[in-house]
Amino acid sequence: MKELVVISGKGGTGKTSILAAFAALATGKVLCDADVDAADLHLIMNPQVRERHDFDSGHTAIINQDKCTQCGLCRGLCRWKAIGEDFVVDPVACEGCGVCHYFCPEEAISFPLKTCGEWFISSTRFGPMAHARLGIAEENSGKLVTLIRQQGKKLAEENNLDLLLTDGPPGIGCPVIASLGGSTAVLIVAEPTVSGRHDMERVAELAAFFKVPAMVCVNKFDLNPEQAQGIEDFAREKEIRVVGRIPFDPVFTKAMVQGKTIFEYDGHSEGAGAVRNIWKNLAKAMEI
Repeated sequence: MKELVVISGKGGTGKTSILAAFAALATGKVLCDADVDAADLHLIMNPQVRERHDFDSGHTAIINQDKCTQCGLCRGLCRWKAIGEDFVVDPVACEGCGVCHYFCPEEAISFPLKTCGEWFISSTRFGPMAHARLGIAEENSGKLVTLIRQQGKKLAEENNLDLLLTDGPPGIGCPVIASLGGSTAVLIVAEPTVSGRHDMERVAELAAFFKVPAMVCVNKFDLNPEQAQGIEDFAREKEIRVVGRIPFDPVFTKAMVQGKTIFEYDGHSEGAGAVRNIWKNLAKAMEI
């Protein structure tokens, strides 16, 4: 089984639209939306949920008012100031460190596991899909990314499929790290701007650190050809394969609004032709 992870140094570069287009071209694959903090692949895939599961991770303190003597020790120990004057825990402010729970002389503070979000196994018109939704202001998204990738691989094994297409998170933080480990290759989608190049360089360094072969494509390259060329020159200098350029094409937005891939909306557009060429280069590089 091989896994291609599509990532970017920042959000909004078009990686989800590009991965959805790959889903229309690839055969024998499972889709995986690992961008759990801002999942949006489902907007194009329109998945039919087959399984729904809670994602439990971390703890939140709860004070039993019947046992609490309001001695104030817990408020004094809480570094996050999560316990109010009424001795009720603010679940948003609580970081789940457990100090109040362990030192409460009345054992009035419980420390249950909390539900941070949901994860799903679904069917789509392009094949099975593993995806998730993290709760508002919840953390531990790196753990949820790992879980979703594991479920995606399990789906591939159960259905005798040999390719996992993963929509990874943006940036270089914990969720991105969780999406890279053990993958076959990563495609970095870059924007032709000064900040876009900087973000691409950072995520390329991260992929190199984890020894995951990286490839680069520049989206909307014709908005700033000079910066696009600079990104490609940097990639070649670092021995990162450049798999193609995508021009600015309003068809991407029009397709997204209709809940379709670019090939379903207009497979003869300039953008569709560019994505088809990139997929051809990716397939050759990954031997799929």
